[in-house]
Amino acid sequence: MNPKDARSNSIAYNGCGCLALLIFIGIIIAAVLPSFLHRGNRSPLSESKQYVSSMSKGQQAHFLEKGVFTNSIDALGISVKPETTNYKYSIYATEKAAFHYGISKQKTLKSYVGGVFVVPAKEVDPNAAKDEITTTYILCETDSPATIEPAKPIYQNGKVTCGKGTTDLTK
Repeated sequence: MNPKDARSNSIAYNGCGCLALLIFIGIIIAAVLPSFLHRGNRSPLSESKQYVSSMSKGQQAHFLEKGVFTNSIDALGISVKPETTNYKYSIYATEKAAFHYGISKQKTLKSYVGGVFVVPAKEVDPNAAKDEITTTYILCETDSPATIEPAKPIYQNGKVTCGKGTTDLTK
């Protein structure tokens, strides 16, 4: 067999390998692509839960960095618009707590509220310093569809609980 024929066979073999690889990649893409496409088309409930949760977690980071809560969504440094097709988002902050709302604009959708509370760190970590503080968080969903602001969660006796007419989603 002359060397030129060996190279031709090698090239043909590599060409078939590339074709098989392309077919394999095509099958994988066809199987996975639909799940990626549906992620952009999230349900309104999923959107609101994620947005309110992101606002609360952003608020925790803001508090740990600056020592205060903020009433500004922009100050949290997250990508949450104040209003979408189905929800209006807002914040109400005090010295000891911040509440993050996803209020439905549709009579068929539930609304959400997240609460971040300043707590003694000893309640979360027994090894924390006596005067150290930290934050704790809760996410609540209205028990039925609502287009009004849900009841605020509360922090009492070392525990956070959802307000009347809402259910804890963080458990």
